[in-house]
Amino acid sequence: MPDALIIDAVRSPIGRKNGALASIRGDELAAQVLNGLVARHDLDPAEIDDVQLGCVTQIGEQGWNLGRMVPLVAGWPESVCGTTVDRQCGSSMQTNFSAATAISAGQLDLVVSAGVETMSRVPMGSNGGDLSDKLLDRWEIVPQGLSAEVIADEWGFSREELDAFSLESHRRATAAADEGRFDEEIVPIDLTNPHAGVVLGVDETPRRDTSAAALAALKPAFLPEGKVTAGNSSQICDGAAAVLVAGESAAGRLGLEPRARFVSFGLAGVDPHRMLHGNPQACDRALARAGLTWDDMSVIEVNEAFACVVLQFARDAGLEYRWDDINPNGGGISLGHPLGATGARITATLLNELERRDAQYGIATMCIGFGQALACVVERV
Repeated sequence: MPDALIIDAVRSPIGRKNGALASIRGDELAAQVLNGLVARHDLDPAEIDDVQLGCVTQIGEQGWNLGRMVPLVAGWPESVCGTTVDRQCGSSMQTNFSAATAISAGQLDLVVSAGVETMSRVPMGSNGGDLSDKLLDRWEIVPQGLSAEVIADEWGFSREELDAFSLESHRRATAAADEGRFDEEIVPIDLTNPHAGVVLGVDETPRRDTSAAALAALKPAFLPEGKVTAGNSSQICDGAAAVLVAGESAAGRLGLEPRARFVSFGLAGVDPHRMLHGNPQACDRALARAGLTWDDMSVIEVNEAFACVVLQFARDAGLEYRWDDINPNGGGISLGHPLGATGARITATLLNELERRDAQYGIATMCIGFGQALACVVERV
């Protein structure tokens, strides 16, 4: 089967909740990222078969199949098709999976895998309703923050460990920004009213002024005596990201130079009460399909939904000795987690770090609401 080649991966800067990007609708934000992606390659959008876009809160401005709306808002031809995917936090990792599968199967030639979430404008959970009694008879379903408390307790992580991880995430993200590590992946965004004429080109989310004392002073967010706080959880924020995926023949015909390829993917379903602990299993399946091991992975991206998620992953995967390779540029705690966009954002960050290290293989993984996880292995070419 033909390889699913990663031509490029880009993202918007990530905006704080009610920050600069709150002035922009999600479809218009994602449209700027898509146009930035094709402009980097002087690519005619008419060549693109499909836009597969992840978005979790598909209601209001984020309803009406953004996968179709975004390329139309971007001014792309009506011939470019689009669909919208919700695999919760893994939505734009799922679109990577779907795009790669379609290309490897020879059904599509050129696909944009993208994601967007404007959490300032469309509140998380606003598209949900009551859960089925049949579900609740079988499982105790709780908010993710309470699942994070369960993970912290069962794996024995202290509040101090969670806060220390979070502080390091901010340190890594600010160091990466200062060194220009994100420059290659960020598409600057033109802001609309009330910021007309202003361009946002850097992330708003990393906190240079945070400290161990500041994190320790935060009250628990979900339980009165709990360990999980806003400081050791991923940030509510706004952002969009996109990955250009091509088959070999399309890349050759259009003169597109691939940066990497998708090697394999792995899914895992786990207990929906704890729900956040499936990353090691998803990675094991992706690695097995690729015929590779952890020793082959130079960079490991784990979505920082909560600090305890990454600590649990490292322990269960036997990788606590490799912290320098896990989220070396920060993650969801420092950069933010715009739900539908994070999978594609992680892909961009992983790709750039592989190139910076002149390394061959990397892996990215994400826990997913209601007890799933998704992982992918990427190889530079």
